[in-house]
Amino acid sequence: MTGTYRISPLIGFHGCEQDVAERVFSGQTHLNFSENDYDWLGSGIYFWVDSFERAMDWARTNEKIAQPYVVGAFIDPGLCLNLTDFGVNDELKEAYHSLRIMLSQAEQPLPRNVFSQHNTLMVRRLDCAVINYLHQLRADNNLQAFNTVYGVFEEGDSLFEGSALKEKTHVQLAVRSPNSILGYFRPQQLANY
Repeated sequence: MTGTYRISPLIGFHGCEQDVAERVFSGQTHLNFSENDYDWLGSGIYFWVDSFERAMDWARTNEKIAQPYVVGAFIDPGLCLNLTDFGVNDELKEAYHSLRIMLSQAEQPLPRNVFSQHNTLMVRRLDCAVINYLHQLRADNNLQAFNTVYGVFEEGDSLFEGSALKEKTHVQLAVRSPNSILGYFRPQQLANY
């Protein structure tokens, strides 16, 4: 199957409130699914891959978080929709065209990606809708569900003058199947914060 892969477990970091993290560490709860209509990778539990610092930065700059903290997780991506793989493009284009037709027939507008910041579209309603619709199409056609969605995003200002590298480029993973989370851990880096 093109556009998918099975790899060894990854380490992910999730920025959140400290009290949420403590309840996760104690086994009282699990991290919540994000189902915002603007989520970059569609619905799922979001992790910054291999980047404690980016997860902490996100938690610190999130106005809704009073006590920023980070949960670490060991994640088995399982069957993964890998957005860095050229082979996934056809399936995404097909989902887009099907969604466009369905919304047109219902006389509803197609969602749009908006709010450009540093030449990055930050509110990704169209991308989110297409990825979520792709999952629905797979379910409708009795195809195996993706456990995770993996993507690389360039974000922020240029790292230095004339550079194509961006300050906040990152890799994210949206976990759709909670069974993909093998276990949580308290990152050692928290001792320095």
